[in-house]
Amino acid sequence: MKKSSSKRKAGNLPAGLERVNLNAAGIDIGSASHFVAVPEGRAPETVREFNGFTADLHELANWLEHCGIKTVAMESTGIYWIPLFEILEARGFEVRLVNPRHLKNVPGRKSDVLDCQWLQQLHTFGLLSGSFRPEQQICELRAYTRQRDGLVKSTSSHIHSMQKALGLMNIQLHNVLSDITGQTGFKIIRAIVNGERCARVLAQHRDRRCRNSIETIEKSLEGNYKAEHVFKLRQELSLYDKFQEMLAECCNVSL
Repeated sequence: MKKSSSKRKAGNLPAGLERVNLNAAGIDIGSASHFVAVPEGRAPETVREFNGFTADLHELANWLEHCGIKTVAMESTGIYWIPLFEILEARGFEVRLVNPRHLKNVPGRKSDVLDCQWLQQLHTFGLLSGSFRPEQQICELRAYTRQRDGLVKSTSSHIHSMQKALGLMNIQLHNVLSDITGQTGFKIIRAIVNGERCARVLAQHRDRRCRNSIETIEKSLEGNYKAEHVFKLRQELSLYDKFQEMLAECCNVSL
């Protein structure tokens, strides 16, 4: 853990402002380390740098408790603020998450003021408004939902790749079936992957609800089954199946 000098002067703010948060700290969030500023007189060095490892984050929280800090302001930088936010919140601190764009609208900052000192000073005078942070249960649900959305997008990309592999073989299922991922389409694709090449046999997988006849589907299945294209189709199908399993797992957990 490194330490940093706090001899820099704070920025000028309008006279007459009332200090509303006497036990306020400011944290400049970074990807590898965080700079923390506390009020003058709370510690020999009022600005310290802590690494981003979990043990260091707990040490940061211990130092804030030792300095008598009750409320903390930090910027919402990337995702790096989340572990520290959760640790501080669990330790009983009031944590205010600040949008970095809002800080640019506050005048009076000097160039020699560290970001953490500026946050600490503005938070002391009650000049920072916190961003909305939902309750933990909502955060958990949101995380599962975002993961599910990512899986759906990945699944769609593999369907597109299967269509491309079929197109390279001039297998025109997309022209005779409304959806190649339907019951008929998947039965035919799996049969192709398993080695079937006879168009008449493949067309027998037609579901009775299909609009096109077996003869039409059979014509669409006459193509050039080159090994490299079948290989691509096989891999994309395997990836599709895997993502379907992951989607089912995600939905079960989120429930």
